[in-house]
Amino acid sequence: MARIIDGNEMNLIGDNLRKIRKQQHLSQQELSARLEMLAIYICRGSISRIEDKQRTVTDIELYGLAKVLGVSILDLLDNKSIDNNQ
Repeated sequence: MARIIDGNEMNLIGDNLRKIRKQQHLSQQELSARLEMLAIYICRGSISRIEDKQRTVTDIELYGLAKVLGVSILDLLDNKSIDNNQ
């Protein structure tokens, strides 16, 4: 059985996470600090690796990212919900 994610990409949200974070004018460090307020610890370097699709994301991290950014989990997963012009 084939894996859902083949090749070098280790998550589905990296591109959308970067776009949404930049739309909200947040640095990776600011995003990390906001997640820490929810007791979700993702350091700045790990956020970078998530955005580059070099790191997997747990369900709890996905929930926290969506909550902190004020978007739905589907917004992080769905290419069509993000403006690709930025």
